[in-house]
Amino acid sequence: MHIHVRGPEGEAKFWLTPTVYLADSDEFDARTLRELRDAVVANQELIERTWNEHFA
Repeated sequence: MHIHVRGPEGEAKFWLTPTVYLADSDEFDARTLRELRDAVVANQELIERTWNEHFA
């Protein structure tokens, strides 16, 4: 399970399991990647629930 983050500054892919970690990124700086990871961790339960509802 993973999530893609896209914005004007770049894009990134985070795996959600077994823990949230950065799989790939393009153009985001280190600070932004840390902030994005923190946002994914804070919303991981919602992201996983939405993923399961969409792909079930």
